[in-house]
Amino acid sequence: MRLLAMMVRRCLWMPPTLLGLVLIVFAVSHVIPSDPARVMAGENATPDQVAALRHQFGLDLPLPVQFAHYVADVATGNMGTSLFTQRPVAEDLWARLPATFELALYAIVLAVVAGVPLGVVAALRRNSLLDHFVRIVTVAGLAMAAFWLAILLQLLFSMWLGWTPVQGRIDGWGPEPITGFYTLDAVLRGDWDTLGQALRYLALPVLTLALPAMATIVRFTRAGVLNVMSSNFVFYQTAMGIPRRRVVWKYILRSALIGTLTQIGLIFGNLIAGAVVVETVFDWPGLGGFAVNSIVRSDYNAVMGFTLFVGVIFILVNLLVDMAQAMLDPRGLDPRGR
Repeated sequence: MRLLAMMVRRCLWMPPTLLGLVLIVFAVSHVIPSDPARVMAGENATPDQVAALRHQFGLDLPLPVQFAHYVADVATGNMGTSLFTQRPVAEDLWARLPATFELALYAIVLAVVAGVPLGVVAALRRNSLLDHFVRIVTVAGLAMAAFWLAILLQLLFSMWLGWTPVQGRIDGWGPEPITGFYTLDAVLRGDWDTLGQALRYLALPVLTLALPAMATIVRFTRAGVLNVMSSNFVFYQTAMGIPRRRVVWKYILRSALIGTLTQIGLIFGNLIAGAVVVETVFDWPGLGGFAVNSIVRSDYNAVMGFTLFVGVIFILVNLLVDMAQAMLDPRGLDPRGR
């Protein structure tokens, strides 16, 4: 019941949070000194043509009226029409979401699978050579800029070794779409050649995103394990003769992962929103490229749609993280469900 109450409270906060997000994005996008109608019409357009476009897309209305219309449309699932693709923004976002989501999902899985064990081992061997090496690697992973790391990986694995493609998502056309995830669709259709191609194209962008994420997970896991190891219940279980491996992986890790889970949720949301640079470097046809093109072209509806879309993802991911934390440590829920 407490978990359900917590979920209800989080869901009730979603509408005002999204409204505030839309208001901020709307205000920021309209203070930029750029006229989307002029950009769309072209340099040789006449003032009458620009005015017609501005009227067609409602850009000549007062800002409060534009905002009210936009909020009303979003409430019904309509994010407006892109000024350049002339398609509904929601359709453009859904068409590109599988590419970005596949990229982020592989990156977070790789970061967790590698980061959690490394953090545990580094904590168990505190101040050893392995611990110092892991800390150096994590600091380097956090310090490196994504675009610089992406270029280095391209030079090494694509240009010098020739193991992976430089850019793109796949050679030619992808598999017949079922889910939009190339790897999953290839498995479902038994197309192993396409699966191999998709994995080769995924390798470098996934590694670029996973390294900084793994560094964060390692640091938080290490800190959490060190903190829990000094707890009384750990000394008690050790004194009872419970095998050290069982104490570490069943009891210590469960308590230590509470803080790490929060970071994993934030990291996954950042991977969705922050894949802009990586997708640009690798020419990945996801939400990042869509966001960059929309910003450059002053496509207000597309920019606001992208931001709102990512905001919803952040909220849903945080809700899942809160649920996972409550399952790991029910003491975090008070009788009022907070």
